Amino acid sequence: MKKIGIFYGSTNGTTADIAQRIADKLDIMASDVHDISNTDIAQIASFEVLLLGSSTWGVGDLQDDWESFLPKLKQADLNGKAVALFGTGDAASFSDTFCDAVGTIYTALKNTGCRFCGAIPTEGYTYDGSTAEIDGKFVGLLLDEMNEDNLTDPRIDEWINQLKNECLA
Repeated sequence: MKKIGIFYGSTNGTTADIAQRIADKLDIMASDVHDISNTDIAQIASFEVLLLGSSTWGVGDLQDDWESFLPKLKQADLNGKAVALFGTGDAASFSDTFCDAVGTIYTALKNTGCRFCGAIPTEGYTYDGSTAEIDGKFVGLLLDEMNEDNLTDPRIDEWINQLKNECLA
């Protein structure tokens, strides 16, 4: 398997928990799971695959730590790296901006030379709008731990199986 790094921003711990659950399911060492609030951008260079996670705040806003990390990531050498996105949001209270932070990260990185993987169908989700939806699919794994936590583990498992075929082998 390729060298995988997980990089996430988390304010209340939900996205951190999801990042760790993904790491556990992929047998990724703790040293390869990075909270971007205290991560040097140079650390991404050693990874072939980047799993990037963010929660969405307010009305579609990036998690605070991503505000300073994303411009640095956009300037980094991502050419040839596989990138898979994941995010957390609240589809009931913020149904028209569900997991928009994932869409923001996707848009910022789409012209950096990276190759995205892990887009998933929107079927089974209840929401009104999301910038993370492109051409009828979500650009990554979107999770609603507030209202649909019973769907989290099956969605993670399905996404990981998809990643194993698309970009981890």
